[in-house]
Amino acid sequence: MIFEDRSQAGRALAERVAEAVGDVGARSIVLALPRGGLPVAAPIADRLAADLDIVVARKLGAPGHPEFGLGAIAEDGPPVYDRNNLRYAGVTEEDMAATLAAERAELGRRVRRYRGGRPAPPVTGRVVVLVDDGLATGVTAHAALRWINGRDPARVLLAVPVCSPQARDLLAPETDGVVCLSAPPEFRAVGYWYHDFAQLTDDDVDAVMQRFHHALK
Repeated sequence: MIFEDRSQAGRALAERVAEAVGDVGARSIVLALPRGGLPVAAPIADRLAADLDIVVARKLGAPGHPEFGLGAIAEDGPPVYDRNNLRYAGVTEEDMAATLAAERAELGRRVRRYRGGRPAPPVTGRVVVLVDDGLATGVTAHAALRWINGRDPARVLLAVPVCSPQARDLLAPETDGVVCLSAPPEFRAVGYWYHDFAQLTDDDVDAVMQRFHHALK
């Protein structure tokens, strides 16, 4: 299954999410992982008539090889590490101190930029749908799910158009359900499953957030 772009993937995903959420759709909240998750999440929030907001997370890449994710952080939560990848890279959590500090600084910048002073979205007692454009290792979504679960939601669903089977299986215990349209055994990378997987900008985040009445100050 190849998606045209993130918006088309979100429209395809929306009906499956609506079935999973049930008749509480309008009382749910859709949380996107920016930047890529927002264009996917917007059609889902439209379909549910739900609030849309963000959870800001950052991958923690291996020292010298930032594309190789060893862990992630979300909002003000603790780092979540992939123990297998740490062992493979020969890296300890202590070795990640400089990377962690740098990514916390960038995460803080994005929180300020995207929310403009608004508080983090309230999730206590709500059905939460966490959305991204795809899952390779799943480590960034893992950190976001830990952050959400620490705030006492009623239910948590993870929704993505495409994911690796390994990421789906890793994250299933952290959720009340994973909605994934395609989990190909030969996953490769998220962008492989999109015709248009253009890099998004902070302005793209603003455009979606403003449409859902979260105008940035």
